[in-house]
Amino acid sequence: MKFMKLGSRPDTFYTSEAVRSVSSEVSSDLLIQVKGSRYLLHKFPLLSKCLRLQKLCSESPDSSSQHQIVRLPDFPGGVEAFELCAKFCYGITITLSPYNIVAARCGAEYLQMTEEVEKGNLVQKLEVFFNSCILRGWKDTIVSLQTTKALPIWSEDLGITSRCIEAIAAKVLSHPSKVSLSHSHSRRVKDDVSCNGTESLRHNKSGNKGWWAEDLAELSIDLYWRTMIAIKSGGKIPSNLIGDALKIYASRWLPNITSNGEHLKKQAVSDSEWDSVGEIASKHRLLLESVVSLLPAGKGAVSCGFLLKLLKASNILNASSSSKMELARRIGLQLEEATVNDLLIPSLSYADDTVYDVELVMTILEQFMSQGQSPPTSPARSRMAFERRRSRSAENINLEFQESRRSSSASHSSKLKVAKLVDRYLQEVARDANFQLSKFIALAEIIPDFARHDHDDLYRAIDIYLKAHPELNKSERKRLCRILDCKKLSMEACMHAAQNELLPLRLVVQVLFFEQARAAQAGGKVTDLPTNIKALLTAHGIDPAKPTAPLSTTTSINAEDTWSVSNFKSPKSRSSTLRMKLAEDDDFNQNGLTHDAIGRNSRFKAICAIPTQPKKMLSKFWSTNRTATEKN
Repeated sequence: MKFMKLGSRPDTFYTSEAVRSVSSEVSSDLLIQVKGSRYLLHKFPLLSKCLRLQKLCSESPDSSSQHQIVRLPDFPGGVEAFELCAKFCYGITITLSPYNIVAARCGAEYLQMTEEVEKGNLVQKLEVFFNSCILRGWKDTIVSLQTTKALPIWSEDLGITSRCIEAIAAKVLSHPSKVSLSHSHSRRVKDDVSCNGTESLRHNKSGNKGWWAEDLAELSIDLYWRTMIAIKSGGKIPSNLIGDALKIYASRWLPNITSNGEHLKKQAVSDSEWDSVGEIASKHRLLLESVVSLLPAGKGAVSCGFLLKLLKASNILNASSSSKMELARRIGLQLEEATVNDLLIPSLSYADDTVYDVELVMTILEQFMSQGQSPPTSPARSRMAFERRRSRSAENINLEFQESRRSSSASHSSKLKVAKLVDRYLQEVARDANFQLSKFIALAEIIPDFARHDHDDLYRAIDIYLKAHPELNKSERKRLCRILDCKKLSMEACMHAAQNELLPLRLVVQVLFFEQARAAQAGGKVTDLPTNIKALLTAHGIDPAKPTAPLSTTTSINAEDTWSVSNFKSPKSRSSTLRMKLAEDDDFNQNGLTHDAIGRNSRFKAICAIPTQPKKMLSKFWSTNRTATEKN
């Protein structure tokens, strides 16, 4: 920390609670009031250095009272700054530092202590000290910048704030060896540059390039925003370092925002710096929106997890819709990095009783899918209308983000990861009793078919949804299960689905059929398939003349997502379950199914009717299945 002493006389500035005076042989003839304090002074040499006091004294001639009274109610910096200026006028030594230089400079300007009034006046001396010493030191510059908050208008008019910001940006953009590495490092090693320009530092060679982020995190958000803009405009700092700095700042000022916002509420109640929760939320909202506006445009500059934390915070703080959309767009660029917990954004909408904000996740997925078209090998090119429909929010993207989007598109592998992520996200939100069926289906259908190599996770989500929503009628259950592809279920999932009484009959029949067809193909007996089975295989896009590789039975499923198969029933029991479902379906048909639906059910009953030839066929399939199992 640098200090400067001005003046040489040993006079003492005597003070008391009521009146403050300076010892001198000349009697006091001037009473100056600065806010709540009064000073008994003599005009010489005070007036000779202060043009404003000369004008005020001339405007109010001596009255009959002993002392002429001058009031300075709006003196910048208060009594401390006035005393520094008064002591300088009387030749009393004053000590300047980064903590009082701004107040002294504003006070000197207020009193008009310029070179035009007297050579070697205080304004000139303060400017020399500020430019040659304060702005050369990293920590001194930051401290001085922080003190401008007390006098924002004066500091702006005198260029103090802008000069501090420019000096900080220049140091960040310069080689790291020219300034200290970090605030924590400066506590152990002096980080100042002396007034003659020589460095008094020992540098940590292993320090990282983002050494400046922790120090700048102490600034208030308005000063931090301006400083970061200056640093970014230099064009020398990589976007990932800018992102790291923003993460440090957000962690410094928003440390307790969690997924449910409970810690934020507790902090709001216990924080004594603000008068109400609303003021705290307003301050945090401004901070959050400012951080969002500073995010680098490049993909990967900040982690997807950090962006999602900001999005959760924006939901809790009711940030502007533009900030939420900006975060959603950026998250969409790197959604494959997210986890299920990251996407569980609490819903605070009064219009929606759901636990999680699914609409926001849908917006993120739309942004992800609109990055680019599917790879050339993808069968999803036939679904161009679907892709165009899902990218409706892209028209509002700003020019900078459009440039970033044009240079990036979702890769095939990233879509596979996102498909798995969405299915497991559906498993979490499906437990919500208020989660609407239409939203579940829309969320599942936003993922193209090719991105799901298997449907085990999707089936698990459907199973959870059916259990959490027992009020669904048969029509709604059929609508839900249409998004499931039985051909992409693993053997374990098929075994579970075959006895899942919550599923529609049509789906159970399909599961049984494809399971037995797969077992027959694996046993090398495809040629033994009956004609009607071959026709049904062809109708579902399977060529019975070509062997199809069995679906993987080693699909990676979390422990909580597995199904118990220890109590599965025998094949005879399956036919009993199927017979019960057929009877159920008969009752339903009598209550008003369409002719087309009756025709489809009749076809399934023709296949599965008992006792007829299909019964023998199914028995043969089950026998083949057991034979294949025994071989293994």
